[in-house]
Amino acid sequence: MIGVDIGTTSTKAVLFKKNGEAVYKSDVGYPLHSPNVAVAEQDPEEIFQAVITTIKDCVAKAGDGTIHFISFSAAMHSVIAIDENDQALTKCITWADNRSAKWADLIRKYHNGHAIYRNTGTPIHAMSPLSKIMWLENDHPEIAMKTKKYIGIKAYIFFRLFGQYVVDHSIASATGMMNLEKLTWDEAALNIVKITEEKLPKLVKTTKKFHDVNSKYAAEMGLDGEIPFIIGASDGVLSNVGVGAIEEGDVAVTIGTSGAVRTIIDQPRTDEKGRIFCYALTEKHWVIGGPVNNGGMILRWLKEALATSEVEVAKSLDKNPYDMLTEIAADVPAGANGLLFHPFLAGERAPFWNPNMRGSFIGLSLTHEKKHMIRAVLEGVMFNLYSVLIALNEVMDTSIHTVKATGGFSRSPLWRQMMADIFDLEVSIPQSYESSCLGACVLGMYANGEIDDFSHVTSMIGTTFTHTPEVETRKTYKELMAIFIRTSRILEKEYEQLSKLQR
Repeated sequence: MIGVDIGTTSTKAVLFKKNGEAVYKSDVGYPLHSPNVAVAEQDPEEIFQAVITTIKDCVAKAGDGTIHFISFSAAMHSVIAIDENDQALTKCITWADNRSAKWADLIRKYHNGHAIYRNTGTPIHAMSPLSKIMWLENDHPEIAMKTKKYIGIKAYIFFRLFGQYVVDHSIASATGMMNLEKLTWDEAALNIVKITEEKLPKLVKTTKKFHDVNSKYAAEMGLDGEIPFIIGASDGVLSNVGVGAIEEGDVAVTIGTSGAVRTIIDQPRTDEKGRIFCYALTEKHWVIGGPVNNGGMILRWLKEALATSEVEVAKSLDKNPYDMLTEIAADVPAGANGLLFHPFLAGERAPFWNPNMRGSFIGLSLTHEKKHMIRAVLEGVMFNLYSVLIALNEVMDTSIHTVKATGGFSRSPLWRQMMADIFDLEVSIPQSYESSCLGACVLGMYANGEIDDFSHVTSMIGTTFTHTPEVETRKTYKELMAIFIRTSRILEKEYEQLSKLQR
């Protein structure tokens, strides 16, 4: 079976055996076009070609083995405007694009935004297609008047492959326009942006199977045209499945380019304070949690902005520069000698939902060196994720007892231990790092009736690394965490003023 994950920076396809063993992975990257701080777009055709290439690679690797099905995971919140001739009028506008921030603010203040959030489960923010479509409809009428459909990247892929505009309940629940209870497009949300549901794709279950893939692309991928394609769900909810965070009290934490904290529940639920999302997995499984903008991208910024000399040393030693950064951080005591870092370089989603948040080093003194700054940056990402966990814990009926972590960061023993100490919980990391692809395949098995529930995944994820909190370190982090949260709130207005000056 093949799991395909259409991500923000690359598309990955993984060929799995039925026991969960990863046989082969193909990964094709593509650029994120960000000419200024507000824009974050991609070329949908580049992404489509990446999907074709990665599947083709996996099929070739399978040889004579039978591909049972192909199932999909995809990043959320993207928007592409499509014209009457089924051509893209815009690039793929990603979750990180902030040009609709003004309209998100207007929805929140003047269009009963909190009620829309309670109906749809998506906090009012520039990330959401609700805000993006309102921006296009109002600020770009030259595009809006030509638009037949507003779709996301997975709907674009499936139209190219099957000639139908469809969106699964999971991706749709992240648009801010799908009613969680009715599983239909939400009338109040559509009234705000003044569009009808005809301008959106058809809603389908995450287990929906498609046959008869376009013969041209089937031949290009080396596929039998009858192999079922399962539309699947979003990358976030499938990551929970892929790491085995499927029981009450299990929380999945992912740090890729961005990051998220999530748990699975059996019916939709939102937060009175509006801090968390609620997205669909199946009609019986829902995922609540919070996303952060600032995950692995902060480490990339650190490498490029503050560690050029360390990068050169790493090159000379034929060493991964990120490994060198974490080694430097490991030489510094927990808490970086009282230095904090707010990692809000790309604004922030949960728990603040404020695109104007900005970053800061707090507590710098003459005793601090670059190594302390490196340590503080890594800790700042974890502190921010923990603030999301606090919000999630307040909404859940069951207390959190286990964290299952995934994403590129989970390869680092330092970050894994840092998470255990800051969260004050046992942290386990599955052997397989491709949790969204594995989750897509488990959902595919569920769609095919091969398994009755998701608990089967526990036999598929392999061995895990486990980290437990260290007592003294935990005490240090608890004291610093209170300062981190307090200063984040205190500085919100100042960050907004600074972001206006930057624009």
